[in-house]
Amino acid sequence: MAPSDDVSTRLSDALRANETLWECLHRVPALNLPAWYLGAGCVAQTIWNLAHGKAPNADILDYDLVYYDRDLSDERESGVAREARALVADLHIELDVTNEARVHSWYPQQFGYCIEPYQSTEDAIGTWPTTASAIGVRPSGPRLAVCAPFGTDDLFNLVVRPNRVQITPAIYDAKVTRWVARWPSLVALSWEEGVGIPGLRHLDGCRRVMLRP
Repeated sequence: MAPSDDVSTRLSDALRANETLWECLHRVPALNLPAWYLGAGCVAQTIWNLAHGKAPNADILDYDLVYYDRDLSDERESGVAREARALVADLHIELDVTNEARVHSWYPQQFGYCIEPYQSTEDAIGTWPTTASAIGVRPSGPRLAVCAPFGTDDLFNLVVRPNRVQITPAIYDAKVTRWVARWPSLVALSWEEGVGIPGLRHLDGCRRVMLRP
């Protein structure tokens, strides 16, 4: 879902208040990464900070830089991560760099179950844990290009709604517990009030994952 011009402007104005995010956002193009976005927690939590009267960059543990590269080697992704972190070293942030094209290869080891391979960065963002945090941004001329598959109403209304297609209730509950402790005005909805068919992106076995391109 592409936000309206008014929503894009509102989002740009808010994110500009986080000078660290804004500077990071405008350095990343130098990396020439395919289909990249800066997003997830650093975007949502900037909005939450402003709504709570906190410093725009308060309590943001990491900044997620995602892209989609069909070179699935660990060496390539590690090299991109080193280059990206060096680019923003003076900003003193934790930059989490992920090639979404290869997430399915390590997901079972980290989370205990297999998932369908992502077909694009936008496809990956559509599986992120909540509707508010399923968002990515990048510069596009004088404006921001925004990927927000669930829109931005939940984000600006401080609603935390689970996106159930890939995560589990336990993953969602853990995130909600951490977030509400830091941003108490958040309205955390139950698992049953979420969007998406639970487990839609899961695979029964890992062999199919390894065989797919």
